[in-house]
Amino acid sequence: MRSKKLTAAVAVAAVAVGGAAATQAASGAPNRPAATTVKLKAAKSSLAFNVKRLHAKHGKITLKMGNPSSFPHAIPVGSKKGKTVNKGGTSTVTVSLKKGTYTFYCPVPGHRAAGMKGKLIVS
Repeated sequence: MRSKKLTAAVAVAAVAVGGAAATQAASGAPNRPAATTVKLKAAKSSLAFNVKRLHAKHGKITLKMGNPSSFPHAIPVGSKKGKTVNKGGTSTVTVSLKKGTYTFYCPVPGHRAAGMKGKLIVS
């Protein structure tokens, strides 16, 4: 597997969005893989993820990170980055990714070193 760096802020769960594929098939449009949305949350009281691995299908992937923490966080993916948000905010970034394993982490100085990192497995 190719390993690429993927930067993200914090993680909770991966959710596939299947409605787009069904709509395309019914309309006669090319059958492309459905977009995948990966929802993320910062740990409320520490610089940590509540999961270390996320899974998504290759293609268009949207990362959405809600921030319940008093620390600022953001979601970057490669050279694209969602805005840094404070408590109550949501950082969002959309990218196209090939199959492989990517590393996600929080780009705020000191957060990655504190353990805010994990793996995104794209199949």
